[in-house]
Amino acid sequence: MANASLAPAVDAFLLELRVERGLSPLTISAYRRDLAQFGVVAAGRWRSDPEPIRDFVIGLQEAGRRGTTQARKVAAIRSFYAFAAREGLVDRDLASLVDAPRPGSYLPDVLTADEVARILDAPSDEPAAVRDRAILELLYACGLRVSELVGVDTDRIDLERLTVRVIGKGNKERRVPMGEEARDRLHRYLEGPRREWTRRKPTPAAFVNQRGQRLTRESVWRLVRRWTQSAGVEAHVTPHTFRHSFATHLLEGGADLRVVQTLLGHASISTTQLYTHLTGERLREVYARSHPRA
Repeated sequence: MANASLAPAVDAFLLELRVERGLSPLTISAYRRDLAQFGVVAAGRWRSDPEPIRDFVIGLQEAGRRGTTQARKVAAIRSFYAFAAREGLVDRDLASLVDAPRPGSYLPDVLTADEVARILDAPSDEPAAVRDRAILELLYACGLRVSELVGVDTDRIDLERLTVRVIGKGNKERRVPMGEEARDRLHRYLEGPRREWTRRKPTPAAFVNQRGQRLTRESVWRLVRRWTQSAGVEAHVTPHTFRHSFATHLLEGGADLRVVQTLLGHASISTTQLYTHLTGERLREVYARSHPRA
């Protein structure tokens, strides 16, 4: 962090998040990154001047960052300053003097059913590709977060009942159904490449590399990018794109919003309602493209 005097205060704040509030390592890492970016702008003024906070917000806006990203980063700064005020590190909560940016109307990227099919069909029959196909199928069949996928152990996959149990945000467990195609691809991977790769190095991890080690989130990002390019899909696709597509396609198919909320593991239905807006946008696109008088 550019400002050394800010670093000890941030470290103390992150310690409280971990010990007192029990936040996950991923969430704490996000707080650390956001506050590190703020530290570059704040320099030595963070204790007494609200202007660095305003400068930081303006910088995000000028960089064209999404409203949701702006709001998240400012929320991290607000939480930090509230902590600093409680601990007497600052005379007053300076962040409360600055208006937070509104999230705006960001709609996530969504693949068409045809694009999903092309990506899922891209992997070959090589052992690593068999694993990758199983991963892609599960991402789309269950709408999993990438952290949930890499955290899955084999005892949480029930191929007979076509379900997988995952640990989501807030350490909450949920059981998600899968389709027969995902089941078949998982069975082929688990009984084939995974069995071979873990023969000398037993592990509970469902998704492993050829050395028998649990895959990382970065590995899944890379394989998604690889097979997207191989499929000739030009859209910017990440593991989360499959989650967005999963939710949107369910709603377009007539699924109840509450059901989709449960499947996604959203604590609030307002988060899931984002996809109803997205579905409306897609319906208008189809209408404009298809109706002769549109």
